[in-house]
Amino acid sequence: MRTKLTACALVTTLAITGCANMNDTQKKTATGAGAGAVAGAVLGAVTGPGGWGRAAVGAAIGGLVGGGAGYLWGNHMEKQKQEMQTATQGTGVEVVQTQDNRIKVSIPSDISFATNSATLSPQFKTILRDLATTLKNNPSTSITVIGYTDNTGTDAINIPLSRQRAESVMNYLVSQGVASSRFTVEGKGSSDPIANNDTAAGRAQNRRVEIYVGERAK
Repeated sequence: MRTKLTACALVTTLAITGCANMNDTQKKTATGAGAGAVAGAVLGAVTGPGGWGRAAVGAAIGGLVGGGAGYLWGNHMEKQKQEMQTATQGTGVEVVQTQDNRIKVSIPSDISFATNSATLSPQFKTILRDLATTLKNNPSTSITVIGYTDNTGTDAINIPLSRQRAESVMNYLVSQGVASSRFTVEGKGSSDPIANNDTAAGRAQNRRVEIYVGERAK
């Protein structure tokens, strides 16, 4: 029995190992996957022929369920990431693959919004037009837009402003032909900073918009 429990613990550990490098949303997904993996392992062990020999299969299924079905990464997602990297080359925009298999597009404040504004800059519109092309060519993916601010001001100001910025990005992409049904928008204000808010340079980095593109596992 100890060996069996150790195996379950190992499954959980492997499912959440990357949490230290994830944001809040990704951490919740990974933690859910770990919990689902354990439940799946136990289910696989106690049902049907094969007993604990089925634990690995149960863990895999449970991990997908617990993680909200997770995201798939295949050749088409890699191709889309490369297209986005080409479209944003030299602009300061960063395009990477996340640990939960989504494309993350990080847009810094100096090319997105003026201070205390949710109006898109002309340069940002150009970037979004190019991104819209790849999004329209991959209609099965979901899109999450998250806005952030620095810690100047209160949450009563920052959270609505950050959401307005995310909505501005969504609305412009929709105007370029991307289906509105694919979007989720969030405004997180000054939460989850990526730099030190004690310096002007750090606050500038924290005033940002992130776009996540992923294909759900079915």
